[in-house]
Amino acid sequence: MKLPSTLALALASMLFSAVSTAQAVEPGALAPEIKLAGVSGPVTLADLKGKVVYLDFWASWCGPCRQSFPWMNEMQAKYAAKGLQVVAVNVDAKREDADKFLAEVPASFSVAFDSKGDTPKLYGIKGMPSSLLIGPNGKVISMHAGFKGAERKELEDAIAGALASAH
Repeated sequence: MKLPSTLALALASMLFSAVSTAQAVEPGALAPEIKLAGVSGPVTLADLKGKVVYLDFWASWCGPCRQSFPWMNEMQAKYAAKGLQVVAVNVDAKREDADKFLAEVPASFSVAFDSKGDTPKLYGIKGMPSSLLIGPNGKVISMHAGFKGAERKELEDAIAGALASAH
């Protein structure tokens, strides 16, 4: 009789382990630290403490990412003086793919590179693009998957709200 309970405990432990590593970061939780190489030097969340961060995960093959970049450029320009910093984390295996995308769709915000895909795993990201809004205290305010033109106002309202409550 000992074997079935031991087996059940082992299976439960493995299931919990698998679920916990695939778990998305929840609103209210502290955003996991990121330290990645960026276009113009290292990108870390710790350096952005006190700012509202729009953290976006993207890939060169992602169609909606081509639509989100101009919008993120607009948000960075419109709200930077109020404390917003857009950070886009590329997950392409080859940096050349990301560089080609950026040549076609330039970014006026921080871009970081994670060719191993460790950061999206840390955040429980399931698809591209996915974004998180992080408050000045480093806690996740909200998460969003995908990008559609119809969602622009809702996403901008969330950014404006986070900036307003930060001051």
